Amino acid sequence: MAKLEKVFKAYDVRGLYGEEIDEDLAWKIGHACGGFLRSLMSGFERGQACSNRLVVGRDMRPSSDSLAEALMEGISSSGAGAIDIGMVDTPMVYFAINHLGSCGGIQVTASHNPVEYNGFKISGAKARPVGKDTGLKEIQRLVSTLRRMPTGASLAPIQKVDLWSEYRQHVLKFLKVARRLKVVIDASNGMGGKMIPAVFDGADIDMIPLNLDIGKGFAHPPNPLVEANLQQLKDAVLEHKADFGICLDGDADRCMFVDEKAQTVRCDLMTALLCRHFLKESKGAMVVYDLRSSRAVAEEIRAAGGVPRRERVGHAFMKKTLADGHGVFGGELSGHFYFRDNFNCDSGAIAFATALTVIASQSKPLSELIAPLNRYSHSGEINFEVDDKAGKMKEVEKRFADAQIDYLDGVTCTYKDWWLNLRPSNTEPLLRLTLEAPDEAAMKERVAQLEQILGKPVAH
Repeated sequence: MAKLEKVFKAYDVRGLYGEEIDEDLAWKIGHACGGFLRSLMSGFERGQACSNRLVVGRDMRPSSDSLAEALMEGISSSGAGAIDIGMVDTPMVYFAINHLGSCGGIQVTASHNPVEYNGFKISGAKARPVGKDTGLKEIQRLVSTLRRMPTGASLAPIQKVDLWSEYRQHVLKFLKVARRLKVVIDASNGMGGKMIPAVFDGADIDMIPLNLDIGKGFAHPPNPLVEANLQQLKDAVLEHKADFGICLDGDADRCMFVDEKAQTVRCDLMTALLCRHFLKESKGAMVVYDLRSSRAVAEEIRAAGGVPRRERVGHAFMKKTLADGHGVFGGELSGHFYFRDNFNCDSGAIAFATALTVIASQSKPLSELIAPLNRYSHSGEINFEVDDKAGKMKEVEKRFADAQIDYLDGVTCTYKDWWLNLRPSNTEPLLRLTLEAPDEAAMKERVAQLEQILGKPVAH
C-alpha cells in the first residue's frame, strides 16, 4: 500500500521502473481502469455514444512496450476492449479518445522524468483528465484489492489502429502561415521526435531538427522548464539565424519558446500573445490562465475583447474550467496550452502550429511582439523547503494582511502595484512563490521580504 501511495500522484501514476512501477502494477491499473471508466460513461456522456473500449498509447522509454502490453491485458480482463495506437505523443491519446468515441484512454509515459522512470496518464471519456479528485483515488483503491490473473484465451483481441494521418490533419487545421519561417525544433529525444516529422513534414516551414532520435536516452533531461536544458536550442537558433525555437518535453504535451535572440519566452507571455488570435474569431469568449501568470495576460485578454479567467495550477483544473465556461484557449506558466477546438486539451503540436501562424502573420520578430507584454517584473516560480507549510503560509498572510487576499490555490496577496502567490507542493516539503512588481528593483525587494519569512530558496 505504501508503494501505491508513493506512485499515485495528483494527476497521474509515476515512479522508478522495476522498483515502483512494473508489469504487475500495469495489469492492475488496466483492469481497474477498464471497470472504472466504463462505469463513468453514462454519467459523463448522458446518453451520447461512447464505446466500451479504452485507447492505449506509449512513449519511447525502453520499459514502455512491456508495460503497455500488461496494461492492455488488464483492460481486456476487465471486459473492456483495448485499442493500441502505438508509440505516440500524449496529446494523440486525447485525440484518439475523441476521434474513436472511446470511454477513456491511458498513455504509458513518465513525461519529463529521466529514462529510468515510467508511469500512466489516465483520461476518461472526451479525454477528461482523471486526477486525485476525479477518480484516481478510486482507481488506487481498486488496484489495492486486485491480484493479477493469468491471461484467458477468451479475452477480446487487442485492436491495433494507426491514426497518424487523421492526427496530422487535425493538428494542421491550426496552421495557416502567411510567410515561411525558419524554426529550430528540439524534441528532447522524446515523443516529439516521432510526432514532428509525422505531422509537420511537408508543411510550409524551414525546420532545423534537434534531438529527434528516440529510444536511445536523452541528450539533455526532457524538461524544458529548466533553463539549462534550453541551451542547445538557443545555440542553434543563433547559429542558424532562426525566427524562433521550440523545446518539447518527453511526451510532447508541453512546448517552450525561445525568440530569435535566443531569449526564453515565458509561457504566460505566449498566452497573452496567442489569445488575440483566438479571440478574433470568438469575441467575448473566455480565456483561462493559471494564477502564476503576469497581470499582462488578463489585460491583453480584455483588450482583445475576451473574458479572462484565473485558475488553479494543473491541467485537471484548466481543462475543466475551459470546458465548463465554453472558453476558447488557455495557457499555463509550465508550457501547457489548451484549445477549445482540441477537445479542451493541451497539445505541444498545436501550440507550435498556432505560434507559427501568429508570428508569420506579423512583420515584427518574436522578441518585438513579446516586448510590450513583458511590462512588469516577474519572479518566476521560486521554491522554498519548508517543513510547516501551513504555518509559513499563515505567517505570510499575516505579514501582508492589508492586501486583497484569496485562496484559489495556496494564498494570493494582491496590492495595487504588485502581487504574490504562495502555494504548497503536492508531493514535496516545498512552498512555491511567484511574485510580480512594476520593475526589477521592486520585485527583488519584495522577494527579499519573503525570504525573511521563508528562508533561502532551493534550486529548481
